[in-house]
Amino acid sequence: MATITLSGNAVVTIGSLPDIGSYIPNFKLVAIDLTTKTLEDFKGYNLILNIFPSVNTRVCSNSVRQFNAEANELENTKILCISRDLPFSQDQFCAAEGLKNVIMLSDFKTGDFGKDYGIMMTNGKFDGLLSRSVIVVDTNKKALYTEQVPEIGQEPNYKAALGALNL
Repeated sequence: MATITLSGNAVVTIGSLPDIGSYIPNFKLVAIDLTTKTLEDFKGYNLILNIFPSVNTRVCSNSVRQFNAEANELENTKILCISRDLPFSQDQFCAAEGLKNVIMLSDFKTGDFGKDYGIMMTNGKFDGLLSRSVIVVDTNKKALYTEQVPEIGQEPNYKAALGALNL
């Protein structure tokens, strides 16, 4: 378990992020076209998992915009933006913003991603949502960098996450 805060109030997550150097767990997430995506669908790519509570909040939407802007500079890398938002909402956000460099995925069906990655919040106003986190993964699916933002209202350390790829 990890303890983070939401507006200064303690929030507990269901577990802990994967350890650096460990293989990340497989996942089944829903894409905006309602297909199911797994880790195998991204075989051969570095991955940046940009995880957040909801794309309909200021900091969450900023993180999607920021990673979308950085994506053009990244070789052999896919940016997966993951929340429990419905795929329809994720699609509408990207269409309205003109975002084409990120892949939106949803954990709305089962919540297993949040449980398996240790980032589902278990109390507070965002109970059941995913905590703001970034996981950078190499082509072998090993974690190179992990960050669980200590205060949900703060943005992740983009520079450190992108720097973990050493491209």
